[in-house]
Amino acid sequence: MIWKNEPTLEALNNINKNTLGSHLGIEVIEVGEDYIKAKMPVDERTKQPMGLLHGGASVALSETMGSIASVLIIEDITKETIVGIEINANHLKSVKSGYVYSTTRPIRIGRRIQVWNTEIYNEANELICVSKLTTMRVERK
Repeated sequence: MIWKNEPTLEALNNINKNTLGSHLGIEVIEVGEDYIKAKMPVDERTKQPMGLLHGGASVALSETMGSIASVLIIEDITKETIVGIEINANHLKSVKSGYVYSTTRPIRIGRRIQVWNTEIYNEANELICVSKLTTMRVERK
């Protein structure tokens, strides 16, 4: 397992309370040896004016999950924290309703820099977005 802390779904969803992630309805649903899965509703909070899942909502899902994953690899969260330094996304297919599901896995975990890949699928398990987030460990002040 790559996680430095034993993550529970309850603890991971508590990290997300009172944030953009909770406002968008993002919920962590599974934690594996080297991945985290989440779901997000496609509703009035996450749609753009044409009634499709907003690309920014997909990016917010990716950044939320990559950031949570980054926090889980820190040995002592009282001494270090995580900041995002770059994110990109390729939107491959539209979604009008239901839920989207994401899986976030590391591409590279370095001492300071981490790169996370998030794939987002619709309810038919079709890939709708691929996103890459780069985070950096920084000392807490």
